[in-house]
Amino acid sequence: MDKSTWSRERIATYESGKGLLICLVALSLLGGVTWLFFIKGLYLLPEKMCQGTLERSVVTRVLANARSAHEGSDSRGVGENLHFSCYVTTSNDSGISGEARVQPVSSEEWLTHYEEKTGGQKKVVHVTLGDIEALAQIDDSEGTSSVYIPCRPPAVPEYNASEPYGIYGEARVEGSAKITGGPLRQTVTDFAYQLTRRAYELAECKDTRDFPAELPRYQGE
Repeated sequence: MDKSTWSRERIATYESGKGLLICLVALSLLGGVTWLFFIKGLYLLPEKMCQGTLERSVVTRVLANARSAHEGSDSRGVGENLHFSCYVTTSNDSGISGEARVQPVSSEEWLTHYEEKTGGQKKVVHVTLGDIEALAQIDDSEGTSSVYIPCRPPAVPEYNASEPYGIYGEARVEGSAKITGGPLRQTVTDFAYQLTRRAYELAECKDTRDFPAELPRYQGE
């Protein structure tokens, strides 16, 4: 084989290998873009949402990857009329949401209300830290939790002056979740606690509190 023929074959082999490499890179990029298209939603959410009450890491731990996701929060009213809410929804028809409001209700009434709300068909786990209380349903298919914190709003109508008031928070996961059982209950309760803490501040409740970073863990969770 003369030198010119050998050079041409070498160039052809090089060009063929280069073309194959370009194709592989293009396919990899296309696959990566396609993958990102279907999972990017949760990762495009802000790191902290709803006035700092919900973190993106919590959402990605609970909800499955989705093409798109939307978040929002709302705060209405003041004092005894305060209502604070937060939500994240995804293109997979799943989401996490919650709300907290000031209510003329004692902890006993709150607990009774929640038990009645479940129709007495589902058991709950219940923890307390001082006068702060939290509960959640014992059901692998459910992700619902509630938190109660006593609150004295800055202004209460005279006809309700003797009523006990509290911040009543509730959070839930709708649709499918990546985690179930104890981990789901605990995560949703932690979110409900953060919502209720924030509502306590927004309502300007009269008693100053040093809130713990987290509530006691459910027994055996």
